[in-house]
Order: sequence, then C-alpha cells, then structure tokens
Amino acid sequence: MKRDLGRQPALFPMPVLMVAAYDENERVNVMNAAWGMISAMDKVTLFIDEDHKTTKNIHQSKAFTVSIADVAHMEVADYFGIASGNKIDDKFEKTGYHAVKSSHVNAPVITEFPVALECELAEVINTENMHAVIGKIINVCADEEVLAENGRIDPAKLHALIFDQFQAGYYTVGEKVGQAWNAGRSLMNQE
Repeated sequence: MKRDLGRQPALFPMPVLMVAAYDENERVNVMNAAWGMISAMDKVTLFIDEDHKTTKNIHQSKAFTVSIADVAHMEVADYFGIASGNKIDDKFEKTGYHAVKSSHVNAPVITEFPVALECELAEVINTENMHAVIGKIINVCADEEVLAENGRIDPAKLHALIFDQFQAGYYTVGEKVGQAWNAGRSLMNQE
C-alpha cells in the first residue's frame, strides 16, 4: 500500500550539472544545478532561479556550458552548489580547477569535468511559476577516457553523479540493465 508523503520534488534520478558562464569581466562562475534536462535534440533547459550569479552571467553573455559532474569531482561539484557566486567573489579560483574558452561559444569549459555541452542562449522563460534558461547546443566535447569504441559517451566510463531529492544524496549511474527501444519490443508483437 502506498503512503502519502505530501508535496515534494519526488523525481529520481536528477542529473548533477555544472553550469558555467563568464561574468562581465570574463571571470568564470560555475553553479551546481540538478533541475535541468534535454528538451529537444539540440536544446537543454535549466530551471534555475534568476537571482543566481551564473544566471545573471548567462543573461549578459548569451552563452554557457553544461558539464556532467562525475564521482571523481564530487567534492568540487558540491562546493559549486553550496557556495554562492553572489557572496564569494573568487568561488571558481578557490577550487584550483581550470577552464578554457570554448571554441564554439563565449563560455568556459571546465577541464576537470569529462563532458561539456557548449550552448548559446536560445530563450529565457520567466513566468509566475518558473524561470527557465534554454540553451541551443552548439557542440559537445568529451574526454577520450569516457568514450566507447564507437566514439560515443559511455555511461559506464563516465561515472556521472545523480542527485537524490529524497535524502539529498549523490549516487552514481550503475550497470546497464537493458537496451532502449528494444527491452519492450516483445509487447509490441502481442495481439
């Protein structure tokens, strides 16, 4: 029997995304965002408050990157979530991490994170119920170590972090248990 738990953001898993943009002085700012998703083949949507320093930077620079946090970089990924760029001027520098300017958009690529989506700002949606930043994905770059033989990103090699909104924990992506668009094929043939 199910038990009522009340209103809560009860979706799992949620990605642990590192959103990075330059400020007006070309300084790197990064935030940890779990409320983001692919919203079209070439779009990523981030549901982030407009008062974040990174959000303000995105509005100003019209570009950003979204990196997938991994287990090896969990400590800094969490720091980017608990330290506010509005309060800590040298937030990125404190980590000792490195960034290079994307060759596709005016945004920093954090070199320590294995995968980055390089995005141009496509749209901002601001309603009574949400503030969303939509990016057009111009390029995806990935470390060789996380690529499979077919040249695509291998989730088993990526060790991506996922956020648990139930207990506020971090987990990693586990084993592959099936093949998408094939696991349910037997039901298609039932009459």
